[in-house]
Amino acid sequence: MKTALSLLAGLGAIALGATGAAAQDSPLSVDVTDTSAEDMTIAVPVMPTPAVANTVAGTTEALGRQVAEVVAGDLSRSGLFKPVGPGGVRAVSFPEVTAPAFDHWSGTGAAALVQGFVRANSDGQLTVGCYLYDVALKSELTRQGYVVAPRDWRRAAHKCADAIYARLSGESPFFDSRIAYIAESGPKNRRIKRLAIMDSDGANHRFLTNGQSTVLTPRFSPDYKQIVYLSYIENRPRIYIYDIGTGRQRVVTESANQTFAPRFSPDGRWILYSMAVGGNTDIYRISASGGQPQRLTNTPGIDVGGSYSPDGSKIVFESDRSGKQQLYVMDADGSNQRRISFGGGSYATPEWSPRGDLIAFTKIAGNFRVGVMTPDGSGERLLTNSWQDEAPTWSPNGRVIQFFRTSQGRSGGSSVWQVDLTGVNERRIPTPLEGSDPTWGPLLP
Repeated sequence: MKTALSLLAGLGAIALGATGAAAQDSPLSVDVTDTSAEDMTIAVPVMPTPAVANTVAGTTEALGRQVAEVVAGDLSRSGLFKPVGPGGVRAVSFPEVTAPAFDHWSGTGAAALVQGFVRANSDGQLTVGCYLYDVALKSELTRQGYVVAPRDWRRAAHKCADAIYARLSGESPFFDSRIAYIAESGPKNRRIKRLAIMDSDGANHRFLTNGQSTVLTPRFSPDYKQIVYLSYIENRPRIYIYDIGTGRQRVVTESANQTFAPRFSPDGRWILYSMAVGGNTDIYRISASGGQPQRLTNTPGIDVGGSYSPDGSKIVFESDRSGKQQLYVMDADGSNQRRISFGGGSYATPEWSPRGDLIAFTKIAGNFRVGVMTPDGSGERLLTNSWQDEAPTWSPNGRVIQFFRTSQGRSGGSSVWQVDLTGVNERRIPTPLEGSDPTWGPLLP
């Protein structure tokens, strides 16, 4: 039997994000676009520790349970799997991590098994091992190892869930990522709106601004180091960039004119935004370091909400130049503008998928609903059906969309939700206050 200790030697030098050895092929897989597929049952027992040790994040024994809970939670939120555990399933010993009791797990109905361990290293770091097994074939599908500071144990758990998702779906993952959004509190006529950030599952929540000025429409930079947003101070709109590492903010541009929806270009060099001048609203771009803005649209009407294609060559935006809000695509220099939406109702807040294959939008036809279409305007599908869903933002793998939902009524609040491309798996993301305008960043480096 290959012992856990020999496996630890292979995992011990692996830093967070590095991959372990590939495993043999297996028929276990899921189709992320199949709305009729049944959830795959995955057993996720508590991850044991070779020796109980105290860390600043708790004992390795307690962390073994918490890591398993985060992995099971992530897999459940994907909508593709039915994780069972860690509560209520058989405990696993440390040597058993690399020698699963397949006969037991086959009797539980589990198709796959996730086992792992948490070990305290002599240098104060943690090693978190993660293994995925095919129960029917009694084979290992993949293994990963992560060496992290104890405070980063949740990132190791998200990485483990990412490895399982990628191996079973064949898709790139999205769990080890962050969400920025607007945290809202107070009465409707004196709303406090603060910039906040959290993990993709709502954990590790923190406020980035103090609420002294209203903050709107945040978006991450491509390298995840910054957030661009709009803020009003003394009723004057300013576009700020917030440095996540230092907490410092700087003004990119300010104007006495109404300004909207700043967005980074894919290379991080430009900020796209809309500005109303002389009763006409057009789309502009400005260097991320500031300077003179360049106008990209120049037609009567309101042009708002630009979003770059992943290769930076095109921009999708909304415009009422036809008499009603519709979606248009143009080249990155403002040329070749053409309408792509022609359905009933209006369209707003378009966001280009990081895969480049779809554009998400808000459809306004009575209710507000979130939908997708291809960049040429074909294949329109609506994914949600509530009273007011709006402002979609894509997961890093382009398979899940977050948005915010406002409940009906004078006291109706707003909350952050997500739905996958099947439109079937819809979930609320927990936030300590009401939440709006989420933006999903790329996978953490």
